[in-house]
Amino acid sequence: MNILRKKQQLPSRRSDVSGARAGRATESDLTERYAFRRNRTLTGSLAPGVVSVNEHHAELKSVRIHTHDLRQHRRRLSGIFLIVALVAVALGYGIFQSIAIPKVVAVATERPIDAQYYEQKIQQYLNGRPLERSRVALNVERLAQYLQVNDAPEVLAVSPDMSFDGLGTSRLQLVMRRPVIAWRTGSSNLYVDDQGVAFARNYHPEPTVKVVDETGIVTKDNKVLASNRFLGFIGRVVGRMKASGLTVTQVTLPANTTRQVAVTVEGVNYPIKYSVDRPVGEQTEDAVRAIRYLADKGIGAEYLDVRVSGKAFYK
Repeated sequence: MNILRKKQQLPSRRSDVSGARAGRATESDLTERYAFRRNRTLTGSLAPGVVSVNEHHAELKSVRIHTHDLRQHRRRLSGIFLIVALVAVALGYGIFQSIAIPKVVAVATERPIDAQYYEQKIQQYLNGRPLERSRVALNVERLAQYLQVNDAPEVLAVSPDMSFDGLGTSRLQLVMRRPVIAWRTGSSNLYVDDQGVAFARNYHPEPTVKVVDETGIVTKDNKVLASNRFLGFIGRVVGRMKASGLTVTQVTLPANTTRQVAVTVEGVNYPIKYSVDRPVGEQTEDAVRAIRYLADKGIGAEYLDVRVSGKAFYK
């Protein structure tokens, strides 16, 4: 009977105490095995088909993400290098164009100039205008005006043709006035150009126009007669005559007056009387028309007087 059948005996579970003890990890083994995972969370995946959250900032990155990050890193480095290169080029160009030390030369002069004198004047100008310490930003017209009103009236202009002359050094070219008349006053000479500007330093050949003083007025070093206004008037007369095709050879100050001059013109046998109180241009136009009229009519004259506006008298 089944009741009397013995209960089937199942094999007993193998138990190996020594084996169990050998397979169980100790606390020191666990600490060493999982030390890299303590207090941190590993993110990412090395499998290319598995996408994890915030994969670009993960600790475990796939080959594709690693390549992408390297490409971005190279782009950032290239951008930084480009910016540094542009800054270096800009600084180099600024140094190349700078006028930290001005060097001065004169244009078409036959006499050496006092370059140090003009360099000091230009340095003073640049000290007051630091933004113009560059050949690109320098205002040559304003610089010329500054020199003219600061004891350098002989400077006609500053040439825009400037050049590099060393680290932080630029070469500037000055155009000097060319005199048309000279007037000796004591131990020095006064010169006047065709614009009527008087100056004392001349770097061109001596002018050929003579100034003859017949006034008989006793002055000390011609300080009364040789004023800038008077010299300027004579210079403008010479310049206007030259523009009209006539060459002045002599200017005479007549006796007993300081308000008029007698101008001698090449090819004309009579002097022309000018008034200092009338504009030079109007008197020159009257004189040129009168000279041509007398030449066409073949009329000889002792003198020509254009001191009255709109009229010309001859004798």
